Amino acid sequence: MSDLFSDAAKQRLPEIAPLALRMRPESLDQFVGQQHVLGKGSALRLAIEQDRVRSAIFYGPPGTGKTTLARIVARVTGAEFEELSAVSATVAQVREVLARARERLGANGQRTILFLDEIHRFNKAQQDALLPGVEEGVITLIGATTENPYFEVNSALLSRAQVYELEPLSVDELKIVAARGAAEIGADIPDELVGLIALRAGGDARSVHNIVELAWQTARAAGEPLAETHVEDAARKRPLVYDKAADAHYDFISAFIKSMRGSDPDASVYYLAAMLESGEDARFIARRMIVLASEDIGNADPRALLVAVAAAQAVEHVGLPEARLNLAQAAIYLARAPKSNASYNAIKRATLDVQNRGNVRPPKALRDGSYYGRRLGHGEGYIYPHSDPAGFDVDHLPDELKGTTYYDPSGSGEETAEES
Repeated sequence: MSDLFSDAAKQRLPEIAPLALRMRPESLDQFVGQQHVLGKGSALRLAIEQDRVRSAIFYGPPGTGKTTLARIVARVTGAEFEELSAVSATVAQVREVLARARERLGANGQRTILFLDEIHRFNKAQQDALLPGVEEGVITLIGATTENPYFEVNSALLSRAQVYELEPLSVDELKIVAARGAAEIGADIPDELVGLIALRAGGDARSVHNIVELAWQTARAAGEPLAETHVEDAARKRPLVYDKAADAHYDFISAFIKSMRGSDPDASVYYLAAMLESGEDARFIARRMIVLASEDIGNADPRALLVAVAAAQAVEHVGLPEARLNLAQAAIYLARAPKSNASYNAIKRATLDVQNRGNVRPPKALRDGSYYGRRLGHGEGYIYPHSDPAGFDVDHLPDELKGTTYYDPSGSGEETAEES
């Protein structure tokens, strides 16, 4: 009886399933986007078409086609296709898959492809259970993850799989997806609204279908032609793909720092807003700005460090959301400030000498000239610069390093060559 109801449910599911599920591509020709890995003649495309797919991990944000690509492999391959979700799968289930795969291989030579969704959710023990099967070739593993696999997947598995990074779809690609979805449900969507839907989806094909379906249903329920208000209402939740513990955290802070370093205030304030809206720790952002103030601006504008420290203090005393104003002001100041990495280079060169030579002792004239020091001849010959300007011309480095230059003023902003 349960099988009867299950069969009936499967027959009715396509009628009530979300549009995104109904529109899932079934072949590479229907697949939109990812031409950098699936273009004509590409290694991955040829491997899929010729049924010689090896273990792989598809990595990318939601809605880029990771699961769809795995299911396309399942349709075109001659291998048995098994699927597990890392959210619910156990080590015992993994071992059962491996046992079945061995039986198939031994009985009729049939290969097994295991698709593991959200592979980043597998712990070390679960990943270790997979390793023998992948290593021996008993199974071909296809993993899908939204997290950087180099953070989350152990190195032994990574060394036996090819990692393919899938990118968010472009607006033009999303327009194609939107048009297909509209045709499926018989929706009449003007071109300008198709463009708006694609823009609001944020690179996510699944989001496109959700917006199309909900906006069209809302317009029909109200007895109105589809309008911008319906699209905006359906796309109320903006796509923010961010994980403070993984690669998005590093990607966005890297882009933020490089934008300020490159004197681009618009990009700087955009990445700042993106991080704050995604829940990034404002104190982490402020700390990175303090580092940049000395590393990339330094004495070209000494006030940059004061501004960055003040912004960090504002975060502590004011807190969010108001402190975003202080961070924005500081980010724009740092972006517009003249740039110099002379201080950074100076400490790097000096550190290298210390590491190579040890901490070479100062000349006796510079050592402690107190009573006990003087008994050893320390301080003798020291020229006090305020009494004798000749003291400003003395090379104060240890004897072995005299003549060495660590600080080379950039000439940018207030950091002029005369400072040396």
